[in-house]
Amino acid sequence: MTIKENMESKKNSGNNGLQMSNESQMEAEVNRQMRIILKGVEKIIGEADLRAKIRQSLVTGEPLNIKLGLDPSAPDIHLGHAVVLRKIKQMQDLGHRAVIIIGDFTGRIGDPSGKAKGRRALTDVEIMINAQTYQDQIFRVLDQDKTQVRYNGEWLELMNLEEILRLARTTTVARMMEREDFKKRFRQNVPIGIHEFFYPLLQAYDSVEIEADIELGGTDQTFNILMGRSLQKDRGMPPQAAIFMPILEGLDGVEKMSKSLGNYIGVMEEARVMFKKAMEIPDRLIVKYFELATDILPEELGIIREHLSDGCNPRDVKMVLAKTITGLYHGQEKMLDAWKFYEEAFSRKAVPADVSPLQVVMEQQNLFDAIMPLIQAGMVKSGSELRRLLSQGGIQKNGEKIHSLEEPIHTGDILKIGKKRFVRLEMI
Repeated sequence: MTIKENMESKKNSGNNGLQMSNESQMEAEVNRQMRIILKGVEKIIGEADLRAKIRQSLVTGEPLNIKLGLDPSAPDIHLGHAVVLRKIKQMQDLGHRAVIIIGDFTGRIGDPSGKAKGRRALTDVEIMINAQTYQDQIFRVLDQDKTQVRYNGEWLELMNLEEILRLARTTTVARMMEREDFKKRFRQNVPIGIHEFFYPLLQAYDSVEIEADIELGGTDQTFNILMGRSLQKDRGMPPQAAIFMPILEGLDGVEKMSKSLGNYIGVMEEARVMFKKAMEIPDRLIVKYFELATDILPEELGIIREHLSDGCNPRDVKMVLAKTITGLYHGQEKMLDAWKFYEEAFSRKAVPADVSPLQVVMEQQNLFDAIMPLIQAGMVKSGSELRRLLSQGGIQKNGEKIHSLEEPIHTGDILKIGKKRFVRLEMI
């Protein structure tokens, strides 16, 4: 071999080594992103597609489009709703882009509710108010700079009848009847409007319009999300990966988190309330809440599992969970205040120093005077509730239980009502 040939051989060998190194780094990054994306996921359809999309994104530098459709009829968000948002935030932290689609067009039609009858159609004003409320809440979780908010009326309002009928040709009535709520209503002879069949198709078309790479939802959204994947294939597009997140149980540890059941932690709740509620999470759900309600990395979650398995006091781990959740929504300063308040009020059974004032007009100079101010301030629902709490030892004055409406009260006295409510009295 000549010197030139030897040099060329070494050069090519070096290039191959560099390519192998780059390929190894690429594969390692794809695996890292997949571990983070799949943490806590109930089910994924199109895992191979997603892996290929991540690789392509790394090569081109183009972020993936992560689609989330929001129904504008119920704008109050709690941690159960935020499970999907937290997963999207994790993908934003990997460099990808969220596309939030507000269903203004479909909301005006009235979409299938999943219950015994179709959901009421909304007015334009209701939709706009609810959409703004949604945005105020979702940006407590998502990175606004990596989020696009779109309204599906932007493209659906422009479709003519021919385009709509062409869209309808992509599926069958038999396929639509696979959807659980349609199937149930049909068996129970509950009317199903023809327009309701269009809702999954229109939502699927949203995926085509924004060229979604990933769509997220709860397991109850399986039919609609898979419809988007099918329609993309029909249009010759790479199909979106479908990621389904599990249902998060509420503070009762049994039922799905719900405002109507009172077992929820709202994302807009005051920091002290959020911290206290987080400390009420059942021990057996600590890991699940870390997994679904925080942005903790998979390796950190493994450490928490080990601590609990090794006999660590669950309360200590739950304290970390409460700090993490409260810090995510309120920042470090308010989280530290909530932690201090909780320690004073509930851990050491002391009276917290920082308590909201309540003015009371004095007539008889006892607790009876405070009934109406307490009701007006929302501290109790009624005089009957106050009397019930008194009889059960559920009211304290300056750290001591009281049992009578004739209990004397003075300026500066602090009442603890039930487990969570504190008020400082100011006599007038």
